[in-house]
Amino acid sequence: MKAVRFDEYGGVEVLYLAEVPTPEPGLGQVLVKVKAAGINPGETKTRDGQLQSQFPVVFPSGEGADFAGIVTQAGPDVAGPRAGDEVIGFTNKSASHADYVLAGAEDLTAKPPSVPWEVAGSLFVVGLTAYAAVRAVGIAQGDTVVVSGAAGGVGSIAVQLARLAGATVIGLASEPNHEWLAAHGVTPASYGDGVADRIRRMAGKVDAFIDTFGADYVELALNLGVEPSRVSTIADFTAFEKHGAIVVDLAWILSGARAEGNAAGAIAAVLAELAGLISAGQLEVPIAATFPLAQVREAYELLASGHVRGKIVLVP
Repeated sequence: MKAVRFDEYGGVEVLYLAEVPTPEPGLGQVLVKVKAAGINPGETKTRDGQLQSQFPVVFPSGEGADFAGIVTQAGPDVAGPRAGDEVIGFTNKSASHADYVLAGAEDLTAKPPSVPWEVAGSLFVVGLTAYAAVRAVGIAQGDTVVVSGAAGGVGSIAVQLARLAGATVIGLASEPNHEWLAAHGVTPASYGDGVADRIRRMAGKVDAFIDTFGADYVELALNLGVEPSRVSTIADFTAFEKHGAIVVDLAWILSGARAEGNAAGAIAAVLAELAGLISAGQLEVPIAATFPLAQVREAYELLASGHVRGKIVLVP
C-alpha cells in the first residue's frame, strides 16, 4: 500500500509517498481502507520540529489522525465492526495518510450514509477540539460568545455548536467569510484595529470567548470583561499560566475523556454525536479542497497559506 512518510524534520519537501506493507489487524484492531483523511496544523508543527520536545518523532514517520473508510478486516477478538462497515475513526499512531490504516475497534463509529466521505474523514481533530472548546467555557442559552478564527477548521464548527447551545455568536473572520458566517446564524465581525470597539457595539456584554487563532485574542477577551474561566484557546499555550484561561489541546481532550471513563469510547461517542448532527443537517463541515495522496505537499502548502475556510482533505 502507499503511505505518506518523512525521514527528517523539515518543510513540505521532506514528505514523500512510500510503498509499505499493508498491516494486519491484531487483538482489538481493525483494518480500514481509507476513503478520506483530513490534514491539520498540528501535523505541520510535528513534522517541522516545533513540537520535538513534547512529541519527538521516530523516523521514518507516517502522519495523520483523522480518517473515514471501509472496514476490510477485523482482528480475531473484535465483536463490533465487520468487513464492509463504513466507519469514522482516529488513530494516535500518525498513520491515517495512507491507503489503509489500523485502528482500535473502540476508536470507530458508524458513518451515517448521508455524511460525505471527505467530511467524515476530517472530523476527529477539528470536531473534538471545537466540541471541547465550547464545553470548556460553559455556554448556556442566552450567552453571547465571540469566536476568533471563526471560519477556520475548528472555528467553523465551534460557531455552529455554540449556536446550537443557544448562544448569540460573534465570529471574527476576514470579509470574504462574512457571508458564510451570516448564513449560519453568526454575526460576522472583521478582526484588526478597532475590533474591541466593534464587538462592544455589537454585543455590549460578552459572556465567553473561544480563541482558535492565537495572537492577542486571550488578552482581548479579558479586556472585554470575560472571566478567565470562560475563555478557551487552542493556540495560546501560555494563556493558563498568564491568565488562568483554559487551554484546549488534544492532551486536554484526552484527559477530560479519561475523567469521564474510557477515553477512546468517550471520543468515539462524540464523533458519533457530531456525525449525527451533520446527517440531520444541523452542522456543516466546510471542505476547502481535496487532494490525492501523491499531492500531499500541495495540500500542506495550501494549509500554510492561511485564510482557508474549513478543511483540506487527502483522498487516497
